[in-house]
Order: sequence, then structure tokens, then C-alpha cells
Amino acid sequence: MTDEEQIKELYIRYWQYMIDKDADGLNSLQTDDYYLMHMTGVKQSREVFIKGLLDGTFNYYSAEHDSIDVNITGDIAVMVGKSRVVAAVYGGGKGSWRLQGDFTLRKENGAWKLTSSKASTY
Repeated sequence: MTDEEQIKELYIRYWQYMIDKDADGLNSLQTDDYYLMHMTGVKQSREVFIKGLLDGTFNYYSAEHDSIDVNITGDIAVMVGKSRVVAAVYGGGKGSWRLQGDFTLRKENGAWKLTSSKASTY
């Protein structure tokens, strides 16, 4: 499997772990210093985000992926994923979102890991 294929697979697993509320799975994909920038501008560490996922602040029900674009330079990569997501967040109702994730990644010990993500819509 090429590096690009590995990164695309990582993106698909990322969403499945979010849907499954699988904290261990998410942690396995992220560096210790990973952070998420929400479309609201709120920046959260992986610990804070995963806590919100587990306590019901963030609820993801499905994700259909429209595109996953990857650009690799050595052991650093950027990825832009566009997915149609059904979610309910911050106590709001369940709705459909066209979410774009702009990710940075780093290869550590032969494995690609997410270092950051920034959420927006498309």
C-alpha cells in the first residue's frame, strides 16, 4: 500500500472511529500533540475532543466521502477530506453537513499520524 493509500485509509478509519465513539481507535491515529480546530474557531486538544465525543457533545451517525486529496513531502503530509456527515453537536438537532477537514500528518516510526485538523463546510 502506498503512503497516499495509507493516508486515505486513515481518513476513512478516522470517521468510522468517530461514529463508533472509539477513543482508542482515534488515539491510535493521532499524535500526542494533535489538535482540532472547529469551524467555530474553538481549538481543542485530542483529549478534550474525545471527551466531548464520549459524553455526547459530539455525535456522528454516518459519513459518506466525496473526496480525499493527499499531498506528501517526505514524512509530512496534508490531506483535505470532504464528506457528507450526519451529526448532532453541542445539543443541536441531528442534521446533514458537508464537512471539509484540512489535516496535517506526520510519519512516525513508519506509520502516518494526524497532527491537526481544521473543520469547515464545502
